[in-house]
Amino acid sequence: MNHKDMEEKKNEENISIDKEDIEVDVNNDTEKNENTNEDDDNTQDKNEEMIAELKNQIQRIAAEFDNYKKRTQKEKDRLYVSSVVDVVSSFLPVMDNVERALKASEGSNEGIRDGVLMIERQIQEVLSNLGVKPIFTEGQKFDPDFHEAVMHVEDDNYGENEIAEEFLKGYIYKDDIVIRHSVVKVAN
Repeated sequence: MNHKDMEEKKNEENISIDKEDIEVDVNNDTEKNENTNEDDDNTQDKNEEMIAELKNQIQRIAAEFDNYKKRTQKEKDRLYVSSVVDVVSSFLPVMDNVERALKASEGSNEGIRDGVLMIERQIQEVLSNLGVKPIFTEGQKFDPDFHEAVMHVEDDNYGENEIAEEFLKGYIYKDDIVIRHSVVKVAN
């Protein structure tokens, strides 16, 4: 072989090596692209998991806040009811005295009686606006949830466990909470 042939052979080897290098580089690039795609998929999966977790946390926090609002509203309602009951129960003796004054003034000076009657109507109106009503006992059956029996009497004019007389009027708040039981006499 002459010098020229040797150079050509050397160039061919260089070229073939370069081709191998190129093929290897192409293969490496393809592997890198596949790894990058896998990394992108992993990152996307992680991001989706994180988004789902954050959405779940937001929903839980929103539910907790909604429960908090409901709970505080119930507490406020309970406090209001308790306040009304306390105020009305301390106010009831005044109402009792007005009613007694009306009974005592029957047949006396009409001017005084009319004045006391006006006061009684105003008090009843205020109580009614607060949601407080008297517990009616006339002709009713005795109910321990609303009445307090202090006397029993045998009387054929009344049915069994029927209220014969009311000694002290009872009051109820919003048809639900008894502020004061009616003090009554029960027949039979």
